[in-house]
Amino acid sequence: MKSVAAARRQALLSAMTDIVDRYRVRVAAAALAVAGILFVLYPATRPYTDEKSLQGAQAFSSTAWVTSHAMGMLGFIGLAIGLLGVHFAQANARDIKRSFWALVITWIGAGLTLTYYGAEAYALRVIGRLALNSGDAGQLDLANQVRTGPGMVLFGIGLVLLAVGGLMTAVTTWRDGGLVSWGGILVGIGLILYLPQFFWPPPVRVAHGLLLAAGCLWLAIGLWGSRQRLAAGGGQRTTVGAAITD
Repeated sequence: MKSVAAARRQALLSAMTDIVDRYRVRVAAAALAVAGILFVLYPATRPYTDEKSLQGAQAFSSTAWVTSHAMGMLGFIGLAIGLLGVHFAQANARDIKRSFWALVITWIGAGLTLTYYGAEAYALRVIGRLALNSGDAGQLDLANQVRTGPGMVLFGIGLVLLAVGGLMTAVTTWRDGGLVSWGGILVGIGLILYLPQFFWPPPVRVAHGLLLAAGCLWLAIGLWGSRQRLAAGGGQRTTVGAAITD
């Protein structure tokens, strides 16, 4: 009787583990797909004007300014969730330690970056309204005070960490092998270029968003493939690359 009860408990535990693994991968893949779309919408919908004039004040106070930056923030959140799924999918990979540190470094970098995005989205909106109400474009000098100082330092550190995490992600997914490795490489390149893209013209910034989107969607497809392989294999874990190539 004890052996039968133990077998039932083991079967129940195995079924629960399979359900958790299945939905964990689904959530990660969906988060990556959504993040990719948001990384394109952010630069595509962000207003671009002379930020020292009242046109800049109108841009800062517009709904598009807040929503575009919110999409950028949500993109990083989705990327963080998705990379967690990539790490889980690489449980049997030889670079699992590197995958873990790539995840942690990217998370820290994203967190530091999001603090600056919040200031851009909300503080500049208030400054823009202040300038419009007074009709004084000189009020926009406050925007430079928001953008510089300690916030800029943390933002720079965050972007550097994103670049390091992106490079490590590219290396681990490439060594994992398979078609999905290119997704990791594209995401890595996109994160490495996230700092310089701020100095590029709008069309190139949108192209950068498309690069990140392609990488995120590629990784999402790889994760979804690993979910199907997991179900077919009776719950046996496998790497992302194996899920695609086998």
